[in-house]
Parts: sequence; structure tokens; C-alpha cells
Amino acid sequence: MSNTTSAPHLERGLSNRHIQLIALGGAIGTGLFMGSGKTISVAGPSVIFVYMIIGFMLFFVMRAMGEVLLSNTNYKSFSDFAGDLLGPWAAFFTGWTYWFCWIVTGIADVVAIAHYVAFWWADLALWIPAVACILLLLALNLPSVKNFGETEFWFALIKIIAIGALIVVGLVMIITGFENNGATASFANLWNDGGMFPTGFMGFVAGFQIAVFAFVGIELVGTTAAETKDPEKTLPRAINSIPIRILFFYVGALIILMAVQPWNLFSADESPFVGMFALAGLAGAAGVVNFVVLTSATSSANSGIYSTSRMIHGLAEEGDAPKAFSKLSRTKVPKNALLFSCMFLLAGVALLYAEGSVAEAFTLVTTISALCFMFVWSIILISYIVFRRRRPQLHAESKFKMPGGAFMPYVVLAFFGFIIWALTTQADTLMALIFTPIWFVALGIGYLMLRRNPAHERLRSAHEAKVASERQSAAAFNAGLDLREMVSK
Repeated sequence: MSNTTSAPHLERGLSNRHIQLIALGGAIGTGLFMGSGKTISVAGPSVIFVYMIIGFMLFFVMRAMGEVLLSNTNYKSFSDFAGDLLGPWAAFFTGWTYWFCWIVTGIADVVAIAHYVAFWWADLALWIPAVACILLLLALNLPSVKNFGETEFWFALIKIIAIGALIVVGLVMIITGFENNGATASFANLWNDGGMFPTGFMGFVAGFQIAVFAFVGIELVGTTAAETKDPEKTLPRAINSIPIRILFFYVGALIILMAVQPWNLFSADESPFVGMFALAGLAGAAGVVNFVVLTSATSSANSGIYSTSRMIHGLAEEGDAPKAFSKLSRTKVPKNALLFSCMFLLAGVALLYAEGSVAEAFTLVTTISALCFMFVWSIILISYIVFRRRRPQLHAESKFKMPGGAFMPYVVLAFFGFIIWALTTQADTLMALIFTPIWFVALGIGYLMLRRNPAHERLRSAHEAKVASERQSAAAFNAGLDLREMVSK
């Protein structure tokens, strides 16, 4: 659906090339490179099914998001349609929670980046690469949205080449019968050591609580809607390619890893990608993979800064954030919102010198982040359910309908309930589950205080009237298009 009634404030500077690689980069997170070792060690070969099931479920979240976004191209993101369909509270909770998700993830990324740089310069003070990373993110995002798209394009390309190289090297090792620790590289390694479910059902369940973090950011294309050229073509193409990406980059890579050496030889504390190239005897393998993981973490932080700044900008336009964050620079970038989000990443510098286990802190942070992302994904699904009920005509006219739209949203929501139960089975993830509601209580208090402000109510009413007008204009424009098509025939 398209309309010409009002130009979006943000510039449509992201081309199809950018969107495809942003979607690809969002689907391949740092969790795959660093977290897959732990996932394999707890779930064994059944981790293949873990990634397939999560990817399958999230594909329907993306299709639901795509259908609703394209029903009105004045929607800037899923936060917009949540507010339109569910009420002002949904826009407030979704926008701020998504901001919080990426800020938490970004802080973890800054900490990780500092340690990755220490691989080459061990004597360098950790705060230097951390601060340099934050300044780099500002330099990449402030000039224009095209800069962000171009940077993410190359970051994603590095990930693709790394995983492609791993699959090729692994296949060569399997074909030549490579031997390591008395084990021969073979696809039979997938079932020879205890079968496909060697750690039992609970081991399989434990895989879900770790693997779900690897998928955070998969919805990132939903925040680019207002800055995408020809969204009716580019967004469906990016979303429909998700199953192929999951099969190749997650399932394909994991099958090769566990075929080259038995699953019980993997360490939860090491990246299996480093181990793979080191086994192959490739010179400088650890340094190459460290560079790949460094760029992956930088890509994640870059995506986080981009998406949080756009969310804050949208919230400010609706009166749910300070008005200063709604202002755009001459190049149509929300500069104030960008600086605000970057300021919070400085907390990562403080964490570098905090006492305690980095691994425990990382588990706590990633679990809280995954829980908040699941909240956002759930809001997308609930918005879609309401969209089908309240706007059946728009659903009927959609050229990008969600498959199984009558029942799959409920299946996926039930799956998220299963994930939450899985998080209660381990002490470290249970702790995160206990802490996460504090965020929503704080948000609730903030929202109640905001609602009491008369100025906020006036701004909110004006915004709702604008959204309703845009929806009616879009419907009228498309009705005119349909009439012209009928006449021409």
C-alpha cells in the first residue's frame, strides 16, 4: 500500500541492498559466534532443532509485522502501529522497552569490544577501545541514514564470508576424513555420541534459553520502515528470506561444526568458530575470527544506536519523550536522540572495571534483553490479532498476508510462554526473570505520571488525529488506484 498524502520526516535513504543486508545482519547475531559453544555443550546435536524451532516461530512474528507495517506506510515502526491498534500505553511500553533492550545489549557489546581489542593490545587500558567504539558509532550515524546502511552492509558481509568459509573448510575436513582426539570428521558424529538428544529433554530445553538471545535484532527491519526506499518491495523480500538465512547460517554452520568433532568436545567458554579454524591448521585463525566477532559486536552496537534513536524520536513526536528528541538535523537524522542513547553506552566503560564474573554478568544482561525482546515480539503479534479483527478490509486487501494468520499468533505466543518456563529451570536465568519486572513497574509509574500532564494529553490527541487522517488518506488513495486499474482493464 502506498500513499502520497504526506512525506515522512525521516529520509528514505536505505536502498534494497541496505535492507537485505541489515535484515541478514540482524538474523546473525554475536550470540551465534560466541554463544553457540555453550548451547552445543548443554543441548548436544539437538541444538539444531532448537535454532530451527526458534527461527520458525520468529518468521511468523516478522510476517505479522510486515503485513501491519505495509497496511499504512505512514507507520515509522512497530511502536507506531502498536499505539494505533492497542492504545497509547502500547506505544509507550513498546518504544521504551525496545530502547531499553538495545541499550542493555549495546552496553554488553561495548564491554565485549574492549576485550576483543585486548586480544591484540593486551597492555592497552580497556576504557580506550570502549570510548573509541562509542565515538565511532556517533561518527557513523550522525551524517546520514545512508551511512548507517552502508556500514551495516559491510559488517553483514563480513559475517556472511566468515560463516561461508567455516562451512567450506568444514566440508573439506569431513570429505578428507580429518582426525582429532581419536575422532574422525563425519556426519555420523551428529548421532554417534548419545544420539541427537544426548542430554535428555531438559538439556534440549536449556538450549532454548541460551539460543533465543542469538535472534535478538531479527525485527530490526521493522525500525527502518520510515527510511526505506520502496518498502512495499524491499520489506517483503527481506522478511521472506529469513527461513533460508536460518537454515544456512545457523543450522548449516552448526551441523558442520558438530560433524567435524563430537559435540562433547566443545567448551562452553570458547567460540567454536575459533576452534574450527584452529583445528584446520589455518595460520592466524584465532586473530581472524576475533576480528569477525569484533565487527559482529560493533555491528550489533551500531544497530542498537540506530534503532534506539529512531524509537526515541517517534516517542517524542507522540509526547512520550522530551520534545527535544523529535528534532532532526539538516540531514534528517534525530541527532539529540542519537546522543542521548550513546550517553547510556558509557555505562559499559564503568562495567569494565566492576568486580565479579563477566560471564555471570553477561548471562544476566543477555537474559534480561531476551525477555524484553520477547515482550516486543508479543506486542507485534497481539497488534496483528487486533488488526485482523478491527480492520478486516485492510487485511483482505493486503498483498503480504501472514500465513496461518488466524491461529499462528497464538501458537507463537504459547511458544514464548514455554521459553519463559525454560528460563525458570536454571538459577542464573531465573535471577534475570525475577529482575526484569522491575523495568515494567518503573515504566508503568512513568506512564501514569505522564498521563496526568495536560500538555501530554493535547499532544497525544493531536498525534492520534494525525494517524487517523493518514490512515483514511491511505485508504482513499488506494481505493482510487483500484478504481483506475478497473477502468484501464
